Amino acid sequence: MTSTRPDPTLQPLLKNHPNLSYEGSKGLVMDGTSLTDIASQHGTPCWVISADTLRHRANTLKDAFKARNLPVHCHFAVKAQDHQACLTVLAQCGFGADVVSGGELRRALAAGIKAQDIVFSGIGKTDEELELAVQHQIGQINVESVEELHRLDALARKMQRRARIAFRVNPDIDAKTHSKITTGRAEDKFGIAHDVIPALYRKTQTEMSGVELVGLAVHLGSQMVTDGPFRKGYERIASLVHTLRADGLRISDIDCGGGLGIPYRDETAPPPSMLAEVIAETLGDLDVQLHIEPGRWLAAPSGVLLARVIDVKDAARRFIIIDAGMNDLVRPAMYDSWHGILPLHTPENMEAGDVVDVVGPICESSDIFARQRHLPPLKKGDLVALLDAGAYGTVMSSTYNSRPLAAQVMIGGGKQAVIRKRQTLDELLAQEAVPDWLLHT
Repeated sequence: MTSTRPDPTLQPLLKNHPNLSYEGSKGLVMDGTSLTDIASQHGTPCWVISADTLRHRANTLKDAFKARNLPVHCHFAVKAQDHQACLTVLAQCGFGADVVSGGELRRALAAGIKAQDIVFSGIGKTDEELELAVQHQIGQINVESVEELHRLDALARKMQRRARIAFRVNPDIDAKTHSKITTGRAEDKFGIAHDVIPALYRKTQTEMSGVELVGLAVHLGSQMVTDGPFRKGYERIASLVHTLRADGLRISDIDCGGGLGIPYRDETAPPPSMLAEVIAETLGDLDVQLHIEPGRWLAAPSGVLLARVIDVKDAARRFIIIDAGMNDLVRPAMYDSWHGILPLHTPENMEAGDVVDVVGPICESSDIFARQRHLPPLKKGDLVALLDAGAYGTVMSSTYNSRPLAAQVMIGGGKQAVIRKRQTLDELLAQEAVPDWLLHT
């Protein structure tokens, strides 16, 4: 939904991004590293992610729960940013992983995250993926349907193992976020209806030998910026816990999911202390092990996407055409999402500027990063940074229009390293094969 509020100018954007600043001739600097230098060395489009920012945000989130004396196990939502280097940073910060596929499970293990610290969520786990999880004896599988429960129980018994599980509850709560990232309404595909849980819980704990049912999980949605939906969802979970215990059933763990939002534009996004407070007030006295699954809040502000202006086209509107496209960052095309855009050179005036549409080169009308945005004057060859691209950026990128995947660079402690080299067109074509029989017809 398009906002009617005026877009924030450069100064408010910088205020919301303390890891970014302008330093004279260096231009835009991220955690002490010149982004212009990175673009010059590695070309564009180019993803940049800061290990320093990622580490700082991880520790800030953990500190919010320590301040409430509320022990939690933190599992990073790998779907937000799955690069091995990023997972390694978070593993060093004591984070486990929340995975939603066998591939993400293998990534987490390869990054040094212990199997016991991995939670496997997701509506469509295949038999092979469930077997992989059982084989590695991961910490928890969040079961999302009765059908999955029976498949898992049978697979585990066949493997002579017992899988540790929780039921993902669909609490029928509207997260009040974008419809495409809301996951806790009755009509959404995720979880088991909350009113089915008590009978199913008893049947599972008393009759199924292939699974060890330890508790409940819930995830309401993503990019949530108010406490109301969190509170309603967790209150429903607390009520379920009381109902189950009144029936003599054991419950030791609650997985609170993720969803904490960030200020992409000018949202009043809450700090982690809000989430800690809500969890403490709704679930803190239940004598259970608590788990959280942050993703976007940690990773998004840690990354930017660098791009170069290909052309400035004057037509019915002024179009700034950049060399990054929706194949690189699909969120604006998919969700109409707003990303801040900053020039890499230091602007002469932080307030004045042209009203432009910033668009990519993809042959789709939806390949638009900004509409009627006030930006400092830009010309061919200038460099820009698209902000808050560290989550749901690289992981959703593609080679649409035969555009090779962009390079990815990590910075930290004054150092930098290419963590994914730019794909060449030859490498892209080498993945394809033409059948011999087609060549000889």
